[in-house]
Amino acid sequence: MKQPDSESLTRPPLDWLAADALTVVPPGQPLRGRVRPPGSKSITNRVLLLAALARGNTTLTGALKSDDTRYMAAALRAFGVAIEEPDDTSFLVHGTGALGVPDSPLFLGNAGTATRFLTAAACLAPGDVVLDGDAHMRVRPIAPLVEALRDLGVAVDCPTGCPPVRIGGRGRLPAGRVAVDAALSSQYVSALLMVAACAEGPVEVALRGDAIGARGYVGLTLAAMRAFGAEISEDGPGTWRVAPTGYRAADLLVEPDASAATYLWAAERLTGGAIDLGIEAAAFTQPDAAAASLIASYPDMPAVIDGAQMQDAVPTLAVMAAFNRNPVRFTGIANLRVKECDRVRALALGLSCIRPGLGTEAGDNLLVAADPSLAGQTLPARIDTFADHRIAMGFALAGLLVHGITILEPGCVAKTYPGYWGALETLGVRLEEGA
Repeated sequence: MKQPDSESLTRPPLDWLAADALTVVPPGQPLRGRVRPPGSKSITNRVLLLAALARGNTTLTGALKSDDTRYMAAALRAFGVAIEEPDDTSFLVHGTGALGVPDSPLFLGNAGTATRFLTAAACLAPGDVVLDGDAHMRVRPIAPLVEALRDLGVAVDCPTGCPPVRIGGRGRLPAGRVAVDAALSSQYVSALLMVAACAEGPVEVALRGDAIGARGYVGLTLAAMRAFGAEISEDGPGTWRVAPTGYRAADLLVEPDASAATYLWAAERLTGGAIDLGIEAAAFTQPDAAAASLIASYPDMPAVIDGAQMQDAVPTLAVMAAFNRNPVRFTGIANLRVKECDRVRALALGLSCIRPGLGTEAGDNLLVAADPSLAGQTLPARIDTFADHRIAMGFALAGLLVHGITILEPGCVAKTYPGYWGALETLGVRLEEGA
């Protein structure tokens, strides 16, 4: 059989995004081919905001075009920032160093990065700004960020501790010191750091307590800020001092998405194939790239995996663990309960849909009762994705080995990887609508 040698599709066939359900047919052979993961969502949304706050024209190449980044770009346009999209992976941002006031409330779907980053940035607009999202976003906590902004003197109204949130922008951020509880999400820290460079004077951002979700993403934020001219000093492991330099335009190439790469690494390992991503795992700067070594250890993955610093890779690893030689306990994943859905619960339910007891919640841990004999069996299972892209993409991996795996709401992958189903097809995986 001739192996595909083309890049993954930029967009999948429309029927996969529109389908109510699709079934993954096990290929019965190693997956081989070349697939380039899309641009990093985490980096794209950071640099879009920084380019908007910078003075001058910024060209971003290799960027992700997905639901999450489109929400960010649309919101920035509503703030008065001119953004062009010359091709499927580029943005041209014309920054003036200032934000205007949107004419109406901003709807951000379930885009957590956009919602949290823009909540902080909205204080730079000279007037009231309302940020809202869909039903999923309205139960995702933002209170720690709201409290930190209030401590800096920003007027913020957020009755439920989740969106919608109203920011009384004054066109500036006061200088000072602020402590933030980042146990639920490092995005609260990143949001404060990025806006701090546009403050009236130096801003010191400190962790309240030692806990922080996915600390590596703060490193991504700092690197992006420095690329746009920010000056940051780190006064210890949990304190950052940001000078009021503002930002200057900078052309950037966005690296591929490490979270998306985990599905391809896993597909290669599960089927014994060879998939060329065009980039080595060691070249990624994103925290989820650390999952590569765990994926490589399959079918002898460790008995305990701490997912705290690679949270978006946990669905990939959990589905792989179902076929491991020994059971796996996932720890440090409490934050997964406040992602696009409660991912700990969604993973346990999905795994147990394949075989009762395959996935179990143990407090905030996930226990996967590995069973290599599942491979090759026919186990009809309709996987409820809870409209969560990572649940959909993770459980598609089970369909590479088990007959009868049906993914509900497959279009939710458009949130971060619109070309996912097309990528699997280019590797020789057959997909069938419905089941």
